[in-house]
Amino acid sequence: MFMPEKPQDKYETVARSLAKIEEEMKRIGYWQAEPPPPEAYDFRQAFAADTMAFSQWLQFIFIPRVKQIIAEKGEFPAQSQVGVMAMREFDGSTEAGNLVTLLSEFDELFG
Repeated sequence: MFMPEKPQDKYETVARSLAKIEEEMKRIGYWQAEPPPPEAYDFRQAFAADTMAFSQWLQFIFIPRVKQIIAEKGEFPAQSQVGVMAMREFDGSTEAGNLVTLLSEFDELFG
């Protein structure tokens, strides 16, 4: 019998997934020491595609926002498309294969 996940379990599951994503980004050298310039945060396109690289968006927008939702026990989005975007952005990148997998698994948490 399928038991729906309790809300607290969902936060813990998402936090574990996010930690793996962050760890993998650091392992493959996609983690930056310094944030992008302030004007990079004034984006108009999805995933800040007009002002920063996708890996920057993951580090400086996506990860902090998800951590904020977890900390506040807030509402998660109904779905996630970060894995789909990662497949596009990192296509052909051998070092990003595991990161794409982790981001796709993150998407599945909201499917």
